[in-house]
Amino acid sequence: MSNHGTHGFRVLPAPTRLAASLLDRYRGLASSNVADAMGRFGFMDPGMRSRSGLPLCGLAVTVQCRPADNLMVHKALQVASPGDIVVVSTCGNTTSAVFGELMCHTAAAARLGGIVVDGAMRDVDGITRLGMPAFSRTVCPGSCDKDGPGEINVPISCGGTVVSPGDVATPLMDHRPEPPNAEARARMAQPEDLGDLIRYIACLPKRVVINEVMICPVWNPSYLAALQKR
Repeated sequence: MSNHGTHGFRVLPAPTRLAASLLDRYRGLASSNVADAMGRFGFMDPGMRSRSGLPLCGLAVTVQCRPADNLMVHKALQVASPGDIVVVSTCGNTTSAVFGELMCHTAAAARLGGIVVDGAMRDVDGITRLGMPAFSRTVCPGSCDKDGPGEINVPISCGGTVVSPGDVATPLMDHRPEPPNAEARARMAQPEDLGDLIRYIACLPKRVVINEVMICPVWNPSYLAALQKR
C-alpha cells in the first residue's frame, strides 16, 4: 500500500513483515522470561489490562488518534492483515471509547489478532463473546467522534513505551485469568530453553512488543541466520 493522505491523515505503508516462522516462536512464551531476555526494558505499564482474558501474538499496526476520535481506528481495521494487532494511542483520553462490540465484528471478520488501546474501550462482554484479544487502559461507555485527524503506521506511545509499525505484539501470559499449565511452566524453567530464548531475542531483525510492550533491537544477525536454518 502506498503512502497517501495529507499530514495528520496519513496511512503509511507497513514495513517488511517478519517471517511467520519467527513470529510463531513467540506464541505461548512467558512474558517474564522475554522481558528478562531483553534487559528488563521497554514493557508497557501495568495500567494496560486485558479485557477479554485472551492472549495475543502478531505484528503491530499502529494508530495515532486525536483525543475522543476513532476515525483512523476504523481505517486500521480495513488495512490490517489477518493476525495483525491494532495498537492505538488516544493521546491520553480515557473516557471516550475508541473500540467496542460493533467494531469488533469488523475485526473478527477480518481475522485480526487483537487490539491494544492506550485509552478506553467498551462493550467488553461482547468483545469477549467474539473471542477478540483486547487490552486497554480503561473501560468507559462514552463514545467518540469520527472526524480525525489521525495516522496509521507511525511510531506511537502506548502504555508508556514506543511502539512502531511491524513490531511484534506477544502475550503477557502472567496477566491471563488462567495461568499456563504446570508442564508449560516446567518447560520454560529449563535453563537451556531460557538461554536459547535470550540468544534468540537478542538478534531479532526488528523490535519486539510484549502486548504491553517490549522492544528488541538487532544485535547478532549471524545468530538469527543460524536460527532460521534450524
